[in-house]
Amino acid sequence: MNPDIALLNPYPFERLATLLDGVSPPKDKDLLKLSVGEPQHAPPAIVMTAIAENLDLLAKYPVTRGDIALREAQALWLSKRHGLPLLDPNRQVLPVNGTREALFAIAQTCVGRQQGALVGCPNPFYQIYEGAALLAGAQTLLLNTEEDAGFLPDPDAVGDKDWDAMQLLYLCSPGNPAGAVMDKALLQRFIEKAQRHNVVLVSDECYSEIYPDESAPPTGLLAACTDMGLDDYRNCISMHSLSKRSNLPGMRSGFAAGDARIMAEFLRYRGYHGSAMPPHHQLASTIAWGDEQHVLINRDRYREKFTAVRDILEPVLALNKPGGAFYLWPKVPIDDASFTRRLYAEAGVLVLPGSYLGRDVNAANPGSGRVRMALVAELADCVEAAQRIAEFVRTL
Repeated sequence: MNPDIALLNPYPFERLATLLDGVSPPKDKDLLKLSVGEPQHAPPAIVMTAIAENLDLLAKYPVTRGDIALREAQALWLSKRHGLPLLDPNRQVLPVNGTREALFAIAQTCVGRQQGALVGCPNPFYQIYEGAALLAGAQTLLLNTEEDAGFLPDPDAVGDKDWDAMQLLYLCSPGNPAGAVMDKALLQRFIEKAQRHNVVLVSDECYSEIYPDESAPPTGLLAACTDMGLDDYRNCISMHSLSKRSNLPGMRSGFAAGDARIMAEFLRYRGYHGSAMPPHHQLASTIAWGDEQHVLINRDRYREKFTAVRDILEPVLALNKPGGAFYLWPKVPIDDASFTRRLYAEAGVLVLPGSYLGRDVNAANPGSGRVRMALVAELADCVEAAQRIAEFVRTL
């Protein structure tokens, strides 16, 4: 067996299942789940129709590079959304089976296996970053994201020695779990460090299309590159997904874009990895990237839920104000694991302990004392969950 598999930590939801072992939610209440970031809004009808009408494409092998029509649609969307020069769909854009798969695979492509190699990521974080690093033969370097820094990582918190040892750094904006958005100035500070120390920057932007202010969409890594004259996006890759933007988590569709040198090696790796997107998903994805109306409707629905839930929870919990994504990241009045277990048993609401998303740095876990609430259910369920949480908090 690969000995590095033994290095992998239990996934947060494995730990959650263990935490809840031996307790049950109230029998007189339906269980309301705010634990998993799985969109519950209906997928767009135009995408469903495209899949249903093109199932005959299952008779064809897909190509790893993806159909040119899909790559052109992704390049065009990226250009319009972020104000970029049109990327070369043949050299700078590559379809992937959702960002989760691609975030893991990019580390296997970019990380050398020499002693002392580091992969950086925010802390708390999406656990794929850590697993990808460990299975690529590297160690993780954690950049804490604390409340007093707006839940954002600081490039100056990493010393030059660690920057020199780092081969890849994951960024996430809007972030998971706090929804913090990195502005262009902060992204450019990371880019400058990455250029100086020859580090590959991978920006996970899967939540970029869910945000509160229609006039202020979150910026992205490639836009920050363009503004500083880095037209070849050297050492920079951004990743995007239809899972959150278009409520299509089961279709496993996204793309990576950026530095053509890295993309060429990523394509080479993926040819062996066997990760080509099914043909009918490629066709449906082309349609989804070309339509913004369903995305506008989706954002409005999330805004409605955030407003309603905040009105209920603000009197009893210290809430953050996320700049994007669909999570709340509140402080809780007792230990986050105990809060989660008791909330499940006494109120029938399931959240995720914040400590399960982080790791100890200097004997402290920046996720401790918080829980992640994913406002992915329908409005009525989110409101009822918030009311139950408020009632539970008042009993503590």
